[in-house]
Amino acid sequence: QAKLVESGGGLVQSGGSLTVSCAASGFSLDSYGIAWFRQAPGKEREAVSCIESNDGETTYADFAKGRFTVSRNSAKNTVDLQMNSLKPEDTAVYSCAGDRWGRCRDFGSWGQGTQVTVSS
Repeated sequence: QAKLVESGGGLVQSGGSLTVSCAASGFSLDSYGIAWFRQAPGKEREAVSCIESNDGETTYADFAKGRFTVSRNSAKNTVDLQMNSLKPEDTAVYSCAGDRWGRCRDFGSWGQGTQVTVSS
């Protein structure tokens, strides 16, 4: 049962910071590409960021560039998404997905998501 579990969501004021974490259940994340997605009520899921397993290359959506940082914490077997300068439009359920081939293309493992709410 290769599953992912997100944590760290909560309520934060506009302009504040929050870090959400993606933890593995049943496998090591080191060899996986890990992506973060988000979905707001009534809207489609959108990609936020991804980190590959080979050289740690990272990618970010335009809305995340300069504000969000994705990184690996191998000691804890997690991939973390640090979010700074949060805006109300960042409010969404944030979920992570894993690509067993180490890229950011084919995601076969998903977490349940964690709620992030940004107030004005």
